[in-house]
Amino acid sequence: MNDRRLNLLGLAQVAGGLVSGNDQVVEAINNRRAKLVIIASDASEATKKDFRSKCEYHHLRLNDEFSMIAISHALGKKRKVCALTDSGFVTSFLKKSKNNGVSDMN
Repeated sequence: MNDRRLNLLGLAQVAGGLVSGNDQVVEAINNRRAKLVIIASDASEATKKDFRSKCEYHHLRLNDEFSMIAISHALGKKRKVCALTDSGFVTSFLKKSKNNGVSDMN
């Protein structure tokens, strides 16, 4: 887990600034609590399409740079999708982004 953004996901989870799992992330998106969605690069195409569509509709940023193994390792549980709900963590995550792995849906 060399990427600092993955470390940030673990910190955000402990601080309560992150939700994970399909149902919880969908709920956070629909309730407008999600600020940035992170989906595994190796998630199924149907899952990626579903979350891309939801993010476009709600004008949310989406990151798909990390594998399910990397996300799961960062969170300490098996996950393919998570969402940052705290603006401070989102700002830190985006500052640490090296390239355009985060798509801006605005």
